[in-house]
Amino acid sequence: MSAVGLCCLLFLSVSVCYWVPAGCYANGKVTKACGSMVPHHGSHSNSSHSPYHLATNATKFNPGDSIQVILSGTSYFEGFLLEARDAANQSSVSAVGSFTLTNSSRTQLLTCNNLKGSAVSHTSDARQREVVVIWNAPKDAPSVVQFLVTVVAHYSVFWVKLPGPIIYQHGVTPLPPHSTTVPTTVQTTTPSILPGPFTSAGCGQSKSCLLDPPGCNPQDPHCFFLSMTTEGADKTSVLFELSGPAEGYLAFALSWDTWMGNDDMYMCVKDRDGVSVSAAFVSGRTHPEDQSQSSLSLVSWRLADGGIQCSFSRPVKLTNLEPERYDLDQEYFLFLANGHAQYGEVWKHSRQPLISTHRKRITGPPEVLRGSRGPIIMKLHGALMLLAWMLTGSVGTFIASYYKPDWPNQTLLGQKVWFQVHRGLMMLTVGLTVAAFCLPFFYRRGWSKHAGVHPYLGCCVLALALMQPIMAAFRPSPDSHRRYIFNWAHWGVGSVTEIMAVAAMFLGMRQSSLRLPLPWGMCVLIGYVGWLASFRLLLFLHKHFYIKKPSGSDDQQAILSDQSEPSRWEPFIKSIILAVLVLGNAGLLVALLSSIAEL
Repeated sequence: MSAVGLCCLLFLSVSVCYWVPAGCYANGKVTKACGSMVPHHGSHSNSSHSPYHLATNATKFNPGDSIQVILSGTSYFEGFLLEARDAANQSSVSAVGSFTLTNSSRTQLLTCNNLKGSAVSHTSDARQREVVVIWNAPKDAPSVVQFLVTVVAHYSVFWVKLPGPIIYQHGVTPLPPHSTTVPTTVQTTTPSILPGPFTSAGCGQSKSCLLDPPGCNPQDPHCFFLSMTTEGADKTSVLFELSGPAEGYLAFALSWDTWMGNDDMYMCVKDRDGVSVSAAFVSGRTHPEDQSQSSLSLVSWRLADGGIQCSFSRPVKLTNLEPERYDLDQEYFLFLANGHAQYGEVWKHSRQPLISTHRKRITGPPEVLRGSRGPIIMKLHGALMLLAWMLTGSVGTFIASYYKPDWPNQTLLGQKVWFQVHRGLMMLTVGLTVAAFCLPFFYRRGWSKHAGVHPYLGCCVLALALMQPIMAAFRPSPDSHRRYIFNWAHWGVGSVTEIMAVAAMFLGMRQSSLRLPLPWGMCVLIGYVGWLASFRLLLFLHKHFYIKKPSGSDDQQAILSDQSEPSRWEPFIKSIILAVLVLGNAGLLVALLSSIAEL
């Protein structure tokens, strides 16, 4: 098959399983980014000095006042998102006040956190150097307000949450430069710093806990820990504690089912030297929407020793105040995810779900929860691939390589036994590979960008596996002078496919959605390779050095005939070898499948 044909085959294979529309936000409709203010452009924020800055025409205000806000720069920009935030509550993601436009052809108002006109963005990607808008202070305005802006110079070049001027209500003493102390006249809910790490004491007795690995110490930064404790005499609120590695963010979600999407999510996001704690809603495998902290209280966090920890409390019932929040007196599946993020860009690119649980009533009796390190659909993907290439595929190629001369007088459905068994096993292998290949696309709704070489190897294995029956359908007759071309091509493609499949299995051992235990799982795969290689070497030596075709004089043929008398037992012995191989492969396969079942 030509390279063009192979590419077309690969494209069709992927297209059957995956179709996702693409889009961008050149029109400025960026409401989904209201909370994090991070463009969904698939790249990281620029860390260099920004050529853009914000300015206001006043430093003091009263509720109801109008303040002019100017965004300008020494170079052009194509997009922006401007908001006002409560400067005394740096972890808050809620916009404050509303804006009035001065140029509706270049700027537009957005509704963030159900507050109309609380943010301003561009209307197109037309380049501009200055934007002027009016900010209207609300009646319940906080005492200290800061303006923040995200500016996009080009699609992949942008600066996130550039800090702008801080303005104060009359009578409030301005903060000293670089101060983190809130003025005494300001009523604030600024998160506090946790005095020390969490502990698993009381898990299963006074609080429900999820620990991964099971029994790990929450003080270990590699321990994922989530606890839930009901508070109050009437159990009207729940205190959550969440900790794990401080590489970006931790998040957990309440879900009605085992699929990620339409979930009530709570996030602890590392933001420079602090932690932003907020609630959000995820409508699908997308970025969080409607980020807010209004339903959370007693917020605390800690960054130390390579770990991130946060705690907060929320009422059991909130549906009347925030319809997107779930009541905690119902049963939900718990998802726990972590990953790299910048200023709150979570969930879409998470290694998700790192841990999921069975159905749990949040306000139910305390218990230690059992987590699952992989969704069922990804477990099925791994199981099908292992079945295809550790059993059906390896046995099918083994029979074709060493068992053609055996059972010469026996047929199965009009064909030689070895051929029918080989064809049946390999068609089953192709079917299992196709089914397993489609499952990750079905689960992730797209291509996995953080899985390394593994998915590329999987695509190559599928394409080569599909080539084999196509080549076989057009093979020349056995007596054709071109038959040797097919024989070599069929053997070569099959060998390369099997090698790539084994490589994909090794790389799949540490995939985030299906982490098999190390080093035990890796040892089983190494044992499988050694086991299969030893049998292939044994029959290769037997085939090329023990079995000799009679040649020469009649006397020599007679001598060879006498010496090969024990060969009448050869089919029986080779049948025993085949049975041992199949049993060994099956045993190693069951060992890995049992590991997947226990995840």
